Amino acid sequence: MLQNLETLARDARSWPFEQARNLLDHVLKKRLSDAERTAAKLLIDAGKADEALATFEALQKPVLLETGYGPSGLPHMGTFGEVARTTMVRNAFRALTGDHWPTRLVAFSDDMDGLRKVPDGVPNPEMLREDLHLPLTKVRDPFGTHDSFGAHNNARLRAFLDGFGFDYEFMSSTEQYRSGRFDDVLLRVLARFDEVMAVMLPTLGEERRATYSPFLPISPVTGHVLQVPTLDRDVEAGTITFDDPAGGRTTVPVTGGHVKLQWKPDWAMRWTALDVDYEMSGKDLIESVRESSRLCRVMGGVPPEGFNYELFLDVEGKKISKSKGNGLTMDEWLRYGTPESLAWYMFQSPKSAKSLHFNVIPRAIDDYLSFIDQYQAQEPAKRIDNAAWHIHAGDPPKVASPVSFSLLLNLVGVANASTKDQLWAYMARYIPDATPGTEPTLDRLMGHALNYFDDFVRPAKAFRAPTEQEAAAFRDLAARLRALPADTTDGEIIQNEVYAVGKAHAFEPLRAWFGALYEVLLGEKQGPRFGSFAAIYGLPQTVDLLEHGADGALAG
Repeated sequence: MLQNLETLARDARSWPFEQARNLLDHVLKKRLSDAERTAAKLLIDAGKADEALATFEALQKPVLLETGYGPSGLPHMGTFGEVARTTMVRNAFRALTGDHWPTRLVAFSDDMDGLRKVPDGVPNPEMLREDLHLPLTKVRDPFGTHDSFGAHNNARLRAFLDGFGFDYEFMSSTEQYRSGRFDDVLLRVLARFDEVMAVMLPTLGEERRATYSPFLPISPVTGHVLQVPTLDRDVEAGTITFDDPAGGRTTVPVTGGHVKLQWKPDWAMRWTALDVDYEMSGKDLIESVRESSRLCRVMGGVPPEGFNYELFLDVEGKKISKSKGNGLTMDEWLRYGTPESLAWYMFQSPKSAKSLHFNVIPRAIDDYLSFIDQYQAQEPAKRIDNAAWHIHAGDPPKVASPVSFSLLLNLVGVANASTKDQLWAYMARYIPDATPGTEPTLDRLMGHALNYFDDFVRPAKAFRAPTEQEAAAFRDLAARLRALPADTTDGEIIQNEVYAVGKAHAFEPLRAWFGALYEVLLGEKQGPRFGSFAAIYGLPQTVDLLEHGADGALAG
């Protein structure tokens, strides 16, 4: 079975497997000679990845995948998306290599950055204003729960990632700088200062070029992260000299946390010092990746493999901006949808720009549910490319929800439900043995449907009166459903009657008939499969709804 999985992974077409194969090629090229790489590739292609791992000691070092976090703000959609997508690549790599090759996923926090401005919406803004330019791990915590603002946001990051069950290692920039982990590469940056400047200066404006230095010294007087020119360098002593606005001409070591690097050199230094193999980033950082890759080579490192994903757009097709608040927060998504639906949204077409707005959530939930349903009937070669495989690390649930989210939304509206208990009362007829314990996904979806309906659907509902043709068809359908056993819960039987009425009353095209059902009875342009809806809502109740619709009572 394991060998079969490796074979399937080699031929899989979904983007995480494409990335995993690129990552494998990167690791082989980075760690092995040409002859060794050829031999290792032959073993891997023969389904003997374990043998390649045992044969070449250089492959036994963990493959390191990294994601970055700026702790001046709280974790957000981009944080989730980057960790979720990187995890999908990691899982695909494990399948490709037989799951025995060691891998690590590091969530790296840039918590040594200076606080440049007071974030919106935090308590005690005056206190933060007093701490501007200090490293985030020296800025006082406005929430009063941690030693610093950086520590507070790092804790929020970890709780955030833990809440979604991500497998990762947290790494703090402050701790790495102060521990000496970065010292060797920092000394290389000092020794190759001119080469670093040759990469960076052409990317800067004239005014910035005049004062730029890759080193940001920490003032021994104020503790501020300073953006000042480097006036002198002593490679042997490992020091730089600069003018400190608070203390005059000052010399400090570049090691031990006395300086940090500007962000592009810092990114390259981290890739080099940690030996990062994979990191993805947004399309807006394409140039930054290119420049940091050049810097990485200057520092003696090998730039990681990775790819650039597209950014999300708001409902008007404009770029999402945290300062404008035109996006969708994690809390907002999770009020109306499941984490799995969000993971599905992150999985699909990462190189295509997509709207990230409330209106995408219902479709995302139902698409996720459909992929779970499809998975069980698919052959192995199809399963491994199914989004469900990637969302659930190769082990998706066997069943999803017996009821779609769109159907639940309509049931909430027609039944005027305000609690889960009311919805479960309807389900008791349709699925007699179902309970919140046996159908936990359905139970969660009920809560999301109640929230979504109240906040978005109810205010937008617009019922209309029926035409004569539609009213006659509603009465005909009511009569046909009244003739069925009152306890009928077979949605297909009901749906057949719906089709028959539409054809008997000469709706052309037939979708105009379904449009009438949705617009007159539900107050919406679109709706669920009507037979399934009626089966859950109940035939007597559906008959009453049809008769009220035929009389035009719903539009009043």
